[in-house]
Amino acid sequence: MENIYAIRTNDLTKKFGNRTAVDALNIEIRQGDIFSLLGTNGAGKTTTIKMLCCLLIPTSGSATVMGNEIGKNSVKIKEIIGVSPQETAVALHLTTRENLLLMGGVFGLNRDLTGKRARDLMQLMELEDRKDQVRKLSGGMQRRLSIAMALMSDPQILFLDEPTLGLDPHARKSVWNYIEKLKRKKTILLTTHYLEEADALADNIAIMDQAKIIALGTSSELKNKYSTVRTLKISADNISVEIFNNVKNPDWEVIKTISGVDIKATEIDINMIIDLLRSKDIRIKGIQFLEPTLNDVFLHLTGKEVINETV
Repeated sequence: MENIYAIRTNDLTKKFGNRTAVDALNIEIRQGDIFSLLGTNGAGKTTTIKMLCCLLIPTSGSATVMGNEIGKNSVKIKEIIGVSPQETAVALHLTTRENLLLMGGVFGLNRDLTGKRARDLMQLMELEDRKDQVRKLSGGMQRRLSIAMALMSDPQILFLDEPTLGLDPHARKSVWNYIEKLKRKKTILLTTHYLEEADALADNIAIMDQAKIIALGTSSELKNKYSTVRTLKISADNISVEIFNNVKNPDWEVIKTISGVDIKATEIDINMIIDLLRSKDIRIKGIQFLEPTLNDVFLHLTGKEVINETV
């Protein structure tokens, strides 16, 4: 039977002296999926990628990449993977096309195939009109080029380590669009500290904290399991927190806002609240019901915000 898993790890561990960078990692990534490792600075995401790419030798445990065991089949693994590192690895004095042709030579592709793949990838990433030196491109375009370079060998598995690090929101979403085009065509392991990036792109998410996976599942599964708090945002004039004193449940948190109030609770009876406000002659200007976010999940599990990672 064909192996449906592109990547599998079994208690994969890496230590640097007395410090454990990755602690007994267990993940399974299906072929064609986008899998996200989400975590704070030093959580171990980049170290995990380096082990799976055969750039670091694990201290213990094991992993397979398309059935090939790291440490034993490193040559075969390197033939079927592409890597876009955290740092934008492009030659700034070359053009986009020249960068891609250079990678074709690195991968040992013949001239005709190199030219065809360069043309196809420039079209995919919408870089075909960019003929200047790469140093003149925006950060977002350089990241798109970095991903294109990782795709020159037509890899089965693509590792994207913080692909939108340092980009502005517009450029970040632009890169997301191109990553989505690869969905189901490539297996992608994506590391990120952007909660919305994992939410928007990943089929499955592993939250890492202090070298360990502390939660694993789809975005919806994580939200439903670890954050049951909902938020009801009410916009209205002359509304106060005190209005809810006699009716709110013990788990309610009512917060005054500029436009009205926010009610945070595990269960919220919207009809009851509307009836209450009408009985107080308060005219509702707007009402919005917000489901839990990945940020709620992350804060619940770790008690901290996600920040940039350099490890």
